[in-house]
Amino acid sequence: MSLRATARIVADAGGGLPLLESDGPLAVRRTRATGPYTRVTVVGAMSAPLGGDRLAIETEVRDGARLLVDSAAATLALPGRGDAPAAYDIRLTVGDRAALRWLPEQLVSARGSDLRMRTTVELAATARLVLREEQILGRHGEETGTLSTRLTVRRAGRPLLDQELAYGPGAPGGWDGGAVLSGHRAVGQLLVVDPEFEAKPVASRPLAENAVLTPLAGPAGLVTAVAADALQLRRVLDEALGALAPA
Repeated sequence: MSLRATARIVADAGGGLPLLESDGPLAVRRTRATGPYTRVTVVGAMSAPLGGDRLAIETEVRDGARLLVDSAAATLALPGRGDAPAAYDIRLTVGDRAALRWLPEQLVSARGSDLRMRTTVELAATARLVLREEQILGRHGEETGTLSTRLTVRRAGRPLLDQELAYGPGAPGGWDGGAVLSGHRAVGQLLVVDPEFEAKPVASRPLAENAVLTPLAGPAGLVTAVAADALQLRRVLDEALGALAPA
């Protein structure tokens, strides 16, 4: 039997969490923070998403608030009993002078799974965002499942980024070819949006053998990377995060 679950997080400028609502396999917990950000950790309460599941996390960072959201472990997409794909929607809203650091652990696409993931972000003109996505295509020694992801970001009501990726059986041909993954099984990106980049835009440059920083048409930079495994991918993205958006 498939699941329907939506977790909700609301952070305010005083460091409070007026809404922290868990649902089904998505347990959200306030955890100890060492910096200026209020911290919430997503804890998987059961195996999910399975085929047919419909999961969502809705997060609102109100004006002037600072919120860090991470997760306790990787998310593992698994096959279900039927043929229906699973869906995982992330909806983020960041207000004026607010900041969100969205730093979950990796998403692992297990063999036989089929997951459609959608992340939608609405930013105020003065908002700041750090968003990391990491996908691991298959567990150790196995083929990947089917995974499609879409990241849509709007700033002050205008499009900033709209990107869609697809991997595995059923994805458009060439996804594993030399022009895309070239045999790598870990892929990720780091998006940093900061109004300070308007005065000093980021410069396009390679960051590693298989990673590059690209400025966007707005106060933002996008790091994209592929790697042999999750450890190498995280190392590249952590180095980029330290350079672009130190805590």
